[in-house]
Amino acid sequence: MYFTALIDDLAERGWSLQRGVIPTDVTAELAAECRSREVQGALSPAGIGRGDALAVREGIRGDQILWLEPGQSPACDRYLALMDELRVTLNQTLFLGLEEFECHFAFYPPGAFYKTHLDRFRDDDRRAVSVVLYLNEVWEEGDGGELRLHLAGQAPVDVTPLAGTLAVFLSGEVPHEVLPTRRDRLSLTGWFKRRALVGG
Repeated sequence: MYFTALIDDLAERGWSLQRGVIPTDVTAELAAECRSREVQGALSPAGIGRGDALAVREGIRGDQILWLEPGQSPACDRYLALMDELRVTLNQTLFLGLEEFECHFAFYPPGAFYKTHLDRFRDDDRRAVSVVLYLNEVWEEGDGGELRLHLAGQAPVDVTPLAGTLAVFLSGEVPHEVLPTRRDRLSLTGWFKRRALVGG
């Protein structure tokens, strides 16, 4: 199975790091699109919270984002199709009841970071599985910008944001942060979501 190692990791420990599951040409095209949209000024400062409580707070996170929409570009459509394959596989193997996937480009300029947080909102538990695809073709020791996963009962795991690396983890169970970056840092960040509870 295409996602076998990823599924096994999620089932056993709640997180997985994979390389090679996303075609390199798709990753390169997504990186070019993210960079082009940033140059065009199409990205917006990211906020925290949701709905009326959504607010931009640069002391907590400093990235700029652009949500992906179907038909936005061939590369985006290919990526969304791959994520739908993963959604179906997760449902068939782990019975998670995932109904949709949402994601955005995330651009961190030098000095930007995102303090420790969970991806699941306190008042909305639909986000079940977080997925981050890194788009940086070159990343050297000292560039910063690592994703740090805070894992219960063990040392944190730092993920170098190198192109083609896919980080997947349970949204409500793995606190994480983005360490300050010293160069432009590009990624796609998304979430598989369950159906909302009626009246929730």
